[in-house]
Amino acid sequence: MQYLIEKYAFGVCNAIGEYFKIPTSSIRLSFIYASFLTFGSPVILYLAIAFWMSFKKLYRRRENTLWYY
Repeated sequence: MQYLIEKYAFGVCNAIGEYFKIPTSSIRLSFIYASFLTFGSPVILYLAIAFWMSFKKLYRRRENTLWYY
């Protein structure tokens, strides 16, 4: 179930957890609580991080191709 959620939720919380060595569940709860307290503004931060991660992944994939040059 967690894999399914991470697959469709961009993996932002998982990546932050791995980077800072914090449990992913506490990061998810922090995003949820912050969203309720600030009326959804962390959602913008979440989407910005997801966009950055997908852009970084796309650039890395392009770098490793045979036809790059």
